[in-house]
Amino acid sequence: MSLKQQLTDDMKAAMKGGDKHSLGVIRLINAAIKQKEVDERIELDDAAVIAVLDKMVKQRKDSVTQYEAASREDLAKVERDEIVVIERYVPAKMGEAEILAAISTAIAQTGASGAADMGKLMGALKPLLAGQADMGLVSKLVKQALAG
Repeated sequence: MSLKQQLTDDMKAAMKGGDKHSLGVIRLINAAIKQKEVDERIELDDAAVIAVLDKMVKQRKDSVTQYEAASREDLAKVERDEIVVIERYVPAKMGEAEILAAISTAIAQTGASGAADMGKLMGALKPLLAGQADMGLVSKLVKQALAG
């Protein structure tokens, strides 16, 4: 079952079950997916849907940080609750050991040896790890691997 179909099924279940919070968040997710499809005139596959979900989680984490800085714990809680629902549909992230293994494999394949090869290495890693790993962490680990 595709991720979009799962979202639709969960939305129907939330409607029938009276879960207004989940229903609202799932509708937000579907709206973001539909907006991306309309903007780019394409049908999103699961990888692209995961990218939309990752972006939504990142936006909400940024909002939580800003709300906490402004002492608005009530609004921060709403955002954290939305993150919980969105993360139901995001696959589990890879651990650091798995990322390091992928980096060493990519280094062997690309022949990267120094900091100048970081772009080439990230270009090889991004399609493999997108949606499965925090790309900020991947970038940090790639810098360490190329430096040492």
